Amino acid sequence: MISVDEALGHVFSLADPMAAESVPLRLAAGRVLASPVSATRNQPPFRASVMDGYAVAGTFDTYRVVGEAAAGHGFETPLAPGTCVRIFTGATVPDGADRVIIQEDVTRDQDQISVQGNADSKLYIRDIGADFKVDDQLSAPRRLTPADVALIAAMNVPEVNVSRRPEVALIATGDELVMPGETPRPDQIIASNAFGLAALAEEEGAKARLLPIARDTRPSLEAAFELAASADLIVTIGGASVGDHDLVGEVAADLGLSRAFYKIAMRPGKPLMAGRLGGTPMIGLPGNPVSSMVCGHVFLRPMLRAMQGLAAAPLPINTAALATDLAANGPRQHYMRACLAEGRLTVAERQDSALLSVLSKANALIVRPPHDPARSVGDMVGFLSVNEY
Repeated sequence: MISVDEALGHVFSLADPMAAESVPLRLAAGRVLASPVSATRNQPPFRASVMDGYAVAGTFDTYRVVGEAAAGHGFETPLAPGTCVRIFTGATVPDGADRVIIQEDVTRDQDQISVQGNADSKLYIRDIGADFKVDDQLSAPRRLTPADVALIAAMNVPEVNVSRRPEVALIATGDELVMPGETPRPDQIIASNAFGLAALAEEEGAKARLLPIARDTRPSLEAAFELAASADLIVTIGGASVGDHDLVGEVAADLGLSRAFYKIAMRPGKPLMAGRLGGTPMIGLPGNPVSSMVCGHVFLRPMLRAMQGLAAAPLPINTAALATDLAANGPRQHYMRACLAEGRLTVAERQDSALLSVLSKANALIVRPPHDPARSVGDMVGFLSVNEY
């Protein structure tokens, strides 16, 4: 068995970078920006009023009102000293104006305003390029947030270069599996793992393709691998252990799998393998539902990020105080389901790797290093954030 860190190193070496493609800005949210975006204009492109009020020229107690400026409807004539225009938020400040006096600080009588003695002294003018200037850049790589998309739109850039979304072919294996909605025999269960992993992959920006369930026979597995051959990443679920019916590794090897590793010192998730099948990266996940999903968080999510040009790095580990005691850990790195609330982690009582209901309620996976000593209430421990919405 190898450590989680060693396994991640192998996984990152298999993470082939995706080519870039140009997409309309409307479709760019959540995609990974492949090249920097440069602003094509200043923002704002003119001196803009920050408040409703009066744009005034010079410093006087009274001003003559000579016009009005609203957003999209500027006052084109330069202001002479002692004159002003009624102005609204976002409007262009006329040439000659020194400041905007907010409307609460003036008294208007016909075409004249008087400034109150305690008027706010702020200028309330946003200078040209106060937000960004021509050729200012949004750096890459980065996953584009809604705020990033708004910024790019303001830069007047209608299309962006993003990394192509990696296509992930998911192969659930096992004679015991049926699809949701089908009627299982008494000795069968529903194929849940593939759906959870597909959602996880798509949350990371990939395109997930669920293939038909592969049965525990060579012909069925060979057919599944053939269907997956065009994908950017093949993910098998189950059949990677050493039982008489666990044929995934054996069939993959016969098809040319160059295996990078097999078995990791972690729980849940020990029987995990990875390698390259005919030039395509492949990860073989364990069949237990929680083991499969935990390995998806630990390995699949960072790999998909790296494939899209983001840093090849593990998911960030945060820290919080324990709300419950923990016994000493064994020789494998343990990912324990827990709930984080008010800055404290409560560990789920049941950690069985088949219990999806426990995983569904968890928003954290406590990371116990190998041979971690017993921990007490209040001790700080590391955790991965999961199920974040």
